[in-house]
Amino acid sequence: MNKLIYIVAGFALLTACNQGDKKKLLPIYGNRQPVTKTVDGKSVVDTIYATIPDFEFVNQYGKTISQKDVAGKIYVADFFFTTCPSICPIMQRNMLAVYNEFKADAGVKILSHTIDPKHDTIPVLKAYADKLGIAGDSWWLLHGKKEEIYQLAEKHYLVAVNDKGAGGYVHQGWFVLLDKQRRIRGAYDGTDKKAVDQLIADMHILQEEYK
Repeated sequence: MNKLIYIVAGFALLTACNQGDKKKLLPIYGNRQPVTKTVDGKSVVDTIYATIPDFEFVNQYGKTISQKDVAGKIYVADFFFTTCPSICPIMQRNMLAVYNEFKADAGVKILSHTIDPKHDTIPVLKAYADKLGIAGDSWWLLHGKKEEIYQLAEKHYLVAVNDKGAGGYVHQGWFVLLDKQRRIRGAYDGTDKKAVDQLIADMHILQEEYK
């Protein structure tokens, strides 16, 4: 079973505890490490949370996208390939709901990483984006080195991908929600409309957290 499921389940109680707070807060997922600091001459314990590492890919417009482009922004990440015969068409239809909800908000981005960079060249990604009706600068379809994409997916976003499935590739359909510090705040089944509706609601909650 996917390790992300365990993490989400493990923090379910945190979400419940937040229900009574004046401002609802989403949990922070992933590994964490206690660190002792000295503040005003006293030792205090702080928590360092896992974050998505620095990255550099190219989007459907041929522009280089890095961690600098999501600095101070909320974003959703997923993994797909344009010739996917199974879950990708459903995922992309559902991601359009996220896109349409937030496309006018410069503080929100969507990062969709192709797991088949050999086929999914920049022109192919642009044609795919055009077919979906994506325009502007809020949803990026990203191309990069295969090994970097796979490591990022599995080690940091906790999404399983490999190149031995139907159509030559297989991957999980998680939509992963990241905050402005690149910490995972939620994971949602991209093939399930109700789960995606919850993602949209949680994105609004996350926005409120920064106000």
